[in-house]
Amino acid sequence: MSDIGDVQNSLVAMVAAAVYPGGTGDASVSGKDIVVYAGWPTSSRLDADLLVEKAHVTVFQTQIEANKTRYPKDWKEASINTAGLAIVVTGQQITISGAPLESFQPENVSVRIGRKCYVVTARPEDTPTTLAFVLAVQIAADWPAAVAAGGVITLPAAANITAALIGVAGTVVRVLRTLERVFQITVWSATPAQRDVIGRALDTALAGTERFTLADGYGARLIYRSSHVTDQQQKAKLYRRDFQYSVEYSTTQSMTATQITQTALNSTGSAT
Repeated sequence: MSDIGDVQNSLVAMVAAAVYPGGTGDASVSGKDIVVYAGWPTSSRLDADLLVEKAHVTVFQTQIEANKTRYPKDWKEASINTAGLAIVVTGQQITISGAPLESFQPENVSVRIGRKCYVVTARPEDTPTTLAFVLAVQIAADWPAAVAAGGVITLPAAANITAALIGVAGTVVRVLRTLERVFQITVWSATPAQRDVIGRALDTALAGTERFTLADGYGARLIYRSSHVTDQQQKAKLYRRDFQYSVEYSTTQSMTATQITQTALNSTGSAT
């Protein structure tokens, strides 16, 4: 799940990419060192860095927030594993092939004969032979003539094979809450020229970004609010430019879920 910290970190990465377009190993847009970080600068560190024309760019989360939650908290499929096993029905034979996935990615091998289901969960050490044997033992309780040889289960002619499936696991996600939070991105520089070149790079990068992706795979929306320049502290060799952007993002919850390979219907009562 993503939270406000993930949003702030994404903005810091976005700002760093804008002021160091070739990466931090190359020169910055101003030709001087630029420090990019989340939070607010300490005066002692800022004063010392400005003396050597090292600019700061900070990403600060303000207290301005609005609740934008508007959708039901329904689970949605985010990803699904590719099966390592395969199962095929040919006449009265069921053939299992392939190899199971890792233990943290479970696979269920399911066979339905008539209205009854038989299922086994594959372990990493299983093979088509062991899986076919376990399934055949289950099936033989109802169809004694069922036998397994290698990865093939053979059933008597009277057995009506209605389904043979491999069920895998995946990840489902739901949105718990959607918020809009205002962030202030501030350029702290020693000269007006340095402030302007950094501010120009940030303005272009941020204005060109409507959406970005957070750690949980969900998108966040970046919305411009305001920008202003401050020259009031020029005696202290401090020149600022503030950008205010709001970010609309969702707090999500995820969990592992498995595919449905069998269903049952139970009923009680009597006809009237």
